[in-house]
Amino acid sequence: MSILTSQSADRIDRLWEALADADAVIIGAGAGLSASAGFVYDGERFRRYFADFEEKYHFRDMYSGGFYPFSSPEEYWAYWSRYIYINRYTDAPKPVYQDLYRLVKDKDYFVLTTNVDHCFQKAGFDKRRLFYTQGDYGLFQCSAPCHRKTYDNESQVLQMLKHQADGKIPTRLIPRCPVCGKPMSMNLRSDNTFVEDEGWHLAAKRYGEFLERHKDRKVLFLELGTGMNTPGIIKFPFWRMVHDWHNAVYACINLREAFAPDEIREKSICINDDIGTILKQNNAPLSGGF
Repeated sequence: MSILTSQSADRIDRLWEALADADAVIIGAGAGLSASAGFVYDGERFRRYFADFEEKYHFRDMYSGGFYPFSSPEEYWAYWSRYIYINRYTDAPKPVYQDLYRLVKDKDYFVLTTNVDHCFQKAGFDKRRLFYTQGDYGLFQCSAPCHRKTYDNESQVLQMLKHQADGKIPTRLIPRCPVCGKPMSMNLRSDNTFVEDEGWHLAAKRYGEFLERHKDRKVLFLELGTGMNTPGIIKFPFWRMVHDWHNAVYACINLREAFAPDEIREKSICINDDIGTILKQNNAPLSGGF
């Protein structure tokens, strides 16, 4: 449970004022947002779905399992089909994304995110206002890749789940590229084989156009749960734009990791707390004012 000091309460008030005053809101979202919504990759949630893998392979969280050198593609896809299903095709345990959507749905907003779990769209966010820079658990691509296209994987994942046994899927269910026949892989940015398909480039274009249209307006850059793993995607560009744009404000909510450089300190609101806890404190749509 969050314990608010007078200082943090003042920052929260400033956040609501900045939201209400903004002509546009640019959300930058990282893994901490989904963690706040209950999509955690270790502990009880990991053991609930992967106790058999933990016992056999001795890794202790989903993330580590994603890098495990399984001895066969049948084992690999047994693990990954389960991983994809629970982190992409099930709902997050807590309504954090829904609370965020209620706050911004009547504003002119855009979302830049490194998350790949589809939570924004499931909460109601407009797909045309989203840029998933790092891919999507719900997409396969050729592992080579021999062409620049991605494929929805829900039906294949469900088949792998249905038919796996003893930590393996049937060989016939191993996904293969429809063009060259090589194994498929997830559309996740982990190396230089990541496919930036047509949808990725259209989203990048829309994001760039949104920035260009609003650079002289009152803009709130709202960073949620973004750490220092890939700061060049969200955090550093946000800091630079807030510094350069006369009417921009930077707000960051991140449990124990909210901070801003001295150059933009006067234009920043940093709240070290759980994102879901903070968002719950204002569930009224912004159109009602404050």
